[in-house]
Amino acid sequence: MTPQSPDIPERPPIRISVVIVSYNRMDQLRENLEALGTGHQIVVVDNGSQGIGALEAEFPQVRWSRLPRNFGLTKALNIGIRASEGDYILLLHDDVRIAGDAVTQMADYLESHEDTAAVAPLLVDAEGNPVPQLCGLPTPSNADPRLEAASPQPTTSGVQCVSGAAIMVRAYYLRALRHIDERYGNYGSHLELGQQMRRSSKKLVILHSVTAIHEISPSPMPASALAGDRAAGIAAFLSKHHGFLSGLLYRIKTAVAALFTFRFSVLSGVLSGQKIDGTAT
Repeated sequence: MTPQSPDIPERPPIRISVVIVSYNRMDQLRENLEALGTGHQIVVVDNGSQGIGALEAEFPQVRWSRLPRNFGLTKALNIGIRASEGDYILLLHDDVRIAGDAVTQMADYLESHEDTAAVAPLLVDAEGNPVPQLCGLPTPSNADPRLEAASPQPTTSGVQCVSGAAIMVRAYYLRALRHIDERYGNYGSHLELGQQMRRSSKKLVILHSVTAIHEISPSPMPASALAGDRAAGIAAFLSKHHGFLSGLLYRIKTAVAALFTFRFSVLSGVLSGQKIDGTAT
């Protein structure tokens, strides 16, 4: 008679997943993971960093996905989203620090507000002062809206767009999109999410009762490459959401300005659509 195997306890369902995309910021990533604690599923997508193995040993509870090179933020986010199991997914930059219980508060808000697709914590510096976080969506007349600090007055009416530094989205909403459009490289995924929420008449709310520290660190990527990627992302957004002609006019105006100011990386990005990973939109 074959002995019966002991009952294996069922693993409790995962409510919250945190997706962190990181590239060559080991110190900031360590602080990020320490602040989060172990109460939620954490997925780190490493975009080809050097020496990340030491952190894997320090944080064995984290699900690590190591890419062979830097594929840009958007593709890495999609990889992390596919690996996530929670009902709510917090997309987080590696230089943001937020406590695990604050993450829970964000999920609690979404759970009780069906008209809201996503929430963001109020981003502050180490002294508690709000930092740039809020922006409009690109239009032909204002192609590159700049980030501004959120209003000191809380509102539940929603905002157009927030930076991608920290934003929690319902998992089913992300999966309904299939993926964040990968015509964006490093710049543009937050714009696309804001546009899709606006199109579906769902709210994006900044929760002033929940804060995260964002001491904006210089990117380890070359500034010239980021500038070219940004121009390519804006052109892709305008072409997709305002028509081919709008994207073309932006490309022409930006290319002429870049040519006369010798910003050849921007010229290359806006004309070829070349993203941070070297591929084109």
